[in-house]
Amino acid sequence: MRAAALPGVDLTYCLNIHPGEGWDDNFAAIKTEAAAVRDKVSPGEPFGLGLRWSALAVAELSRPGELAKFKHYLDAQGMYAVTVNAFPYGRFSGGEVKASVYAPDWRSRDRLDYSLQAAGLLAGLLPERGRGCLSTVPGSYKRWISSEDDLRAMVDNLAELAFGLSSLESRTGRTIMLGLEQEPDCYLESTADLIDFFTGPLLDWGASYLERVNGVSRSDAAGMLHRHLGACFDTAHFAVAFETPADSLRRLAAAGIAISKIQVSAALRLIPSAANLRRLAEFADQVYLHQTRIRTRDGGTIRFPDLPEALAAPHDFSTQLEWRSHYHVPLFLDAYGGLESTASELDAGFFQAVRDVGVERLEIETYTFGVLPPELRKLAVSDSIAAEYRWLLDGINA
Repeated sequence: MRAAALPGVDLTYCLNIHPGEGWDDNFAAIKTEAAAVRDKVSPGEPFGLGLRWSALAVAELSRPGELAKFKHYLDAQGMYAVTVNAFPYGRFSGGEVKASVYAPDWRSRDRLDYSLQAAGLLAGLLPERGRGCLSTVPGSYKRWISSEDDLRAMVDNLAELAFGLSSLESRTGRTIMLGLEQEPDCYLESTADLIDFFTGPLLDWGASYLERVNGVSRSDAAGMLHRHLGACFDTAHFAVAFETPADSLRRLAAAGIAISKIQVSAALRLIPSAANLRRLAEFADQVYLHQTRIRTRDGGTIRFPDLPEALAAPHDFSTQLEWRSHYHVPLFLDAYGGLESTASELDAGFFQAVRDVGVERLEIETYTFGVLPPELRKLAVSDSIAAEYRWLLDGINA
């Protein structure tokens, strides 16, 4: 799906909103939920899919004939693949996920092999000379990285991934980029972290690895890393860190970091009060991490790894200006009691930055639908996603 005001940009929603880890469940969600969304927002028009594949789904889709069967379905339905969420290797719904969503991280060969396999499948779905992307974990969960050896292991595997994607492009003519998705409390959690990593260790150690292990010249290695590794830009993640998404997007582009896609998402924000924290407590769940940040009046930031810890801590509201919590809420949600959304930062200036930077993909990613407070789940899933598409199109066209 595309918007006339953003020519050449694919609009998708991420299928991680639909429960299911195996390929059969994924395919069923496409045939029911994704088809229903298509009929609501772009009937009769090509409809792009933001796929989500676990390692299990990748293995099952790799069975003989499965990918061809899926490609035939997409062609018959006027759907097309544009991106794959390859962030959650394992389970992403139906039980506690929390920090396990980052495992295995980029120190692991399992993460590399899974990502290469997913890229190969996506290449099989793209048109001739097509371009697509995978999104992945931001290196690792920050507390798991304790040495230079850990960092070098991540860089080596990412460099090997870039080499694999370059080889895939040579064989198939399809270009795949891996986007590292910055997130609070992860190895890459800020704009500065991304810039420092991409222009420092990834470029220096990564090019050295490719030269030493794969026999690639230094200049070719640098080009390979830039062509196949970039940032998956999640707007809620930057907002939780009190960074303005439009500014971060321009800073990354100025640093020469490619943007594989933008995940258009919104987090919770509130002015601290006892009443607002009681309402915020409705969003505390045992499934996902909801990293929480508090901006203080002296310019500081108080950090909590999850919402329950933030709610349980003692607070002096007189010293606090604003809370933000990593909880993806529907883009069209303006307020819920005294709670608000960071979607207000996705304004005309943000969409102008999208145009100026030249992003190819925008993906709605409100994966938390199943754990939202009941009052916010009155719409059917397909109706809620369709409303988010309308919100996004209004923003693009404004």
